[in-house]
Amino acid sequence: MPPIGRLRNKPIKKRLPEGTLTLIMLQILLETPTLIAINKAPGIPVQPGKEPGPCLLHEAEAHCGHTLYVVHRIDQPVSGITVFAKSPSAAALLSAQFSAHSTVKEYLAAITPPLVPEAGTLVHYFEKNEKGNKSTAFAEPAPGRDRGELEYSTIATTDKYTFLHIRLHTGRHHQIRAQLAAVGSPIKGDVKYGARRKNHDRSIHLHAWKLELEVPGTGKRVQLEASVPEGDALWAVAITA
Repeated sequence: MPPIGRLRNKPIKKRLPEGTLTLIMLQILLETPTLIAINKAPGIPVQPGKEPGPCLLHEAEAHCGHTLYVVHRIDQPVSGITVFAKSPSAAALLSAQFSAHSTVKEYLAAITPPLVPEAGTLVHYFEKNEKGNKSTAFAEPAPGRDRGELEYSTIATTDKYTFLHIRLHTGRHHQIRAQLAAVGSPIKGDVKYGARRKNHDRSIHLHAWKLELEVPGTGKRVQLEASVPEGDALWAVAITA
């Protein structure tokens, strides 16, 4: 059985194309012959978008030296774990795990106002607006709606914000963002889903924190953990709670 690979948490600086002044920090969490997992900074798109600029997929491909396949992506304003497969066969095996809900996905979020009760389960039924790239979470099922479920628990509070630990049981479009908005507690900075103010860097306080999956080609499960964005005083509160 081949080794699982390298677990690491060391940023790798990648200089962008000539004329671009910023740097992307590739914080690689795990690299094996079949996959690479990266802690994405908020504001960086996973894949190319309508606007020109760098994306995590292209930077990861430059690091690996070949084509990669997105199997676990997060929204542009969100930080945390993103997973790319190194071959079509590995992508199929990883995608099957996510489809079967055999992975374990955990997130951190800062919301306001607090949820009552402090811990529980949210179940909603989703409709996606393709044109607006937005989902609406409804309390009742209806034809064409997809069921979504998550568990949450309160881990810390400040005078303004409440921090949640979230375990995601399904993977609907913008699921956590839409569900928290539906119960009246949107994520800090998420003006698309009801927050009053945007964050100065257009991020939102949602972080893909932990992910447990089976590494293709090994038969072994690993748990990845991504550190929260550095220099953010609000995230520091959640981590030290």
